Amino acid sequence: MFGRLTERAQRVLAHAQEEAIRLNHNNIGTEHLLLGLVKEPDGIAAKVLAAYNITEDKVVSEVEQLIGHGTDMGGTIQYTPRAKKVIELSLDEARKLNHNFVGTEHILLGLIRENEGVAARVLANLDLNITKARSQVVKLLGSPEMAGKDANASKSQNTPTLDELARDLTVIAKDGTLDPVIGRSAEITRVIEVLSRRTKNNPVLIGEPGVGKTAIVEWVSTSNYQ
Repeated sequence: MFGRLTERAQRVLAHAQEEAIRLNHNNIGTEHLLLGLVKEPDGIAAKVLAAYNITEDKVVSEVEQLIGHGTDMGGTIQYTPRAKKVIELSLDEARKLNHNFVGTEHILLGLIRENEGVAARVLANLDLNITKARSQVVKLLGSPEMAGKDANASKSQNTPTLDELARDLTVIAKDGTLDPVIGRSAEITRVIEVLSRRTKNNPVLIGEPGVGKTAIVEWVSTSNYQ
């Protein structure tokens, strides 16, 4: 599951562990996940929380008031059962939204759904309206600003998480900014033949780095607009 996290979501988990260490806690709980979210300010989750005036300083203060600092740490830091549940719920939220990867927004949705851990108490104390927050997350998932790409790409598809990890070659080809491909007609023809099949139509390009696999894919994208 961790392999399906976006880079930002991975940083959230890293921040969560750092916060557990800072507070001398032996486990990573839902409160540490929440701290991780607000420490990633460019993520959708942090932006949603900021819209409700839930800032990093407020979350840190509330967490420290509720559970305080530990006295000693020993051994490997593990996730609490509730934190594991949040991560599982995050994956489920991504599936429900037809997203291939888990981002900060899905982790926030997981925290909201879990609704029993320390993070839920923190959010309740900070007057977060859970129903409105969830709606705001879904709304922002369709926002061009959150997608991190140009307006044309965002209008064509609602895939902000995927946009963080990949380029939409079809959109780039439409803009006419890809370089021409020379001397690869046989490979290109074969790819198009496979794509044209009714079944088993997923071509696989293999080879050492630098042999031109991406160039072939770029040409196929460009051919749609020639």
